Amino acid sequence: MDRQRDRLTSGEIPVAVYGLGKMGLPLAAVYAETTGNVTGVDVDPAVVETISDGQSHVVGEPGLDDLVADQVDAGRLEVTTDGETAAEAAQIHVVIVPTLLDDENEPDLTTVESVADDIAAGLGPGDLVIAESTLPPGTCRDVLRPHLTSESGLAPDEFGLAFCPERTSSGTALRDIRGQYPKVVGGVDAESTRAAAVVYDELSENDVHPVSDATTAEAVKVFEGIYRDVNISLANELGRLADELDISVREAIDTANDLPMCQLHDPGPGVGGHCIPYYPHFLLDRTEEPMAVTEMARRVNDEMSAVVVDRLERELERTGADLADTSVVVLGITYRPGVEETRASPALGIINGLSDRGADVAGVDPLVDPADYGARPVAIDDLAEESFDAAVIVTPHAAFDRIDWPALEPMTVVDSRDAVDLSETAHREYDLAGSSDGRPPRGARDGDDTERGDSMPVNATVDGGDDV
Repeated sequence: MDRQRDRLTSGEIPVAVYGLGKMGLPLAAVYAETTGNVTGVDVDPAVVETISDGQSHVVGEPGLDDLVADQVDAGRLEVTTDGETAAEAAQIHVVIVPTLLDDENEPDLTTVESVADDIAAGLGPGDLVIAESTLPPGTCRDVLRPHLTSESGLAPDEFGLAFCPERTSSGTALRDIRGQYPKVVGGVDAESTRAAAVVYDELSENDVHPVSDATTAEAVKVFEGIYRDVNISLANELGRLADELDISVREAIDTANDLPMCQLHDPGPGVGGHCIPYYPHFLLDRTEEPMAVTEMARRVNDEMSAVVVDRLERELERTGADLADTSVVVLGITYRPGVEETRASPALGIINGLSDRGADVAGVDPLVDPADYGARPVAIDDLAEESFDAAVIVTPHAAFDRIDWPALEPMTVVDSRDAVDLSETAHREYDLAGSSDGRPPRGARDGDDTERGDSMPVNATVDGGDDV
C-alpha cells in the first residue's frame, strides 16, 4: 500500500477528471496539487482555453485562481476536450459532471453515460473509476459497471469502480475537498473500496469513511440532500404561521435550536441550486415504498415562491394598491448570496409569478443579468433614481449592503430572508416568518401599520448554506 501511495503522489499514476465546472475544477486542482499528474476534461472549448491560460472560470472560490495558475504553470494540470485520449493515458478516472432531471423529473444520466463512453474507450486492466457525480442509488452497480464492461471489453473484475460523493459547498470548495468533512467511499467490490480509500486518504486531511458498497455511498449523498429539503420545508411551513400567531417564527426557531436535539433550518422563499431541489427525485417514483414525507417537502418548498408573491399582493391590498398596477423590484436572482448560479432559484418563480399577475418587474443582481430571467435590469447604484411600488428581497448579496434605503421612495418591501431592518424608515416592511430579533412579520406586535419615520436602516445579510 505504501508503494501505491508513493506512486500516486509522485505522479506515476495519471489521473483524469471529467467535468470542470464549479465543483469539478476545484477537485481537479486539488488532485493536481496532490498527485502532480492530472488531465482535466470538459466539453466546453472556452472553459478549456481559459484553464490552459492558467485562469479559473469559476468565480467566488477563495484560493482557486492561484491554485489553478500554479498547477497549470507547473505542468501538473493540463486540460482538453478530448475525453477518449485523456482516458487512454489515465489510470484513475474521476467523474464529476451534473446529473439533472428531465421534463418528467426523472434523473437524466445522459451526461454521465457519455463520460462513461469516453472512459471505456481508454479503460485498461487495473484502472479505477471514481464517480463523484451525485447519482440515484444503484447507478454504479446497475448502470455504470455494466456500461463500462460492455463498452471496454473488460471483465467486471478487471477494473475498479467506486462512488465517492462530493461534499462541497460553493464558496468553500477547496476547504471542503481538502478535508472539512469525512470522505465517504464505497466500491462495487471490496478492492474498489480499498483503492478509493487510498486515493482519498492522500487528498483529504480528514477521515476516510468506507461504507459497505457503492449503493450505500450513493444513498448517503442523496439522504443528505433529502434531509435538508425536508427540514427546510418544515421551517417554511412553520414560518407561514407567523402572521396567524402574530409572532416571529424565526425567533421561535432560533430559541428552539438551543436544544441539541432540535436543529430546524431557516425559513425562506424556497430552495434553489443544483443539489437539494433535485436529489429527492433520485428516489421519488423510483421505489415501491411510498415517500410521502419527501414528496410533501418538495411540494412545500416549490410553493414558497408563490407564497412570497401572495404575501406581497396582500400587503399591497392593505394599502389600497393592486399588484397588477404596480412596479416591483426583485433583489437577488441567484439562489444564494455570492454564488453565480440560478438553477432552481426561488427568484425565478417569484419573477414569473409577479409577471403573471400583471406587475411590472425589475431585477437587481451583481452576478447575473436580470434580463435573462424576465426582469428589467437595474443597477444597485441606480435604485435611488427609480420609483417602485414594492420590492422583494430574495437573495441578500453582500453588495446590497450599500443600498441607501432612506433615499428610496417609500414602498412596500417583502423581506423573505430577514436581511434588513427597515422599521425606522418610511418603507412598509413585511418580514416573511418574522425577524430573528423578535419582530413579527409586520413589525409591531399590536399590528400598527402607521407610517414610520425616516432614518438609516440597520442592514444585516444572512449567510445561507448551499441550495438554501
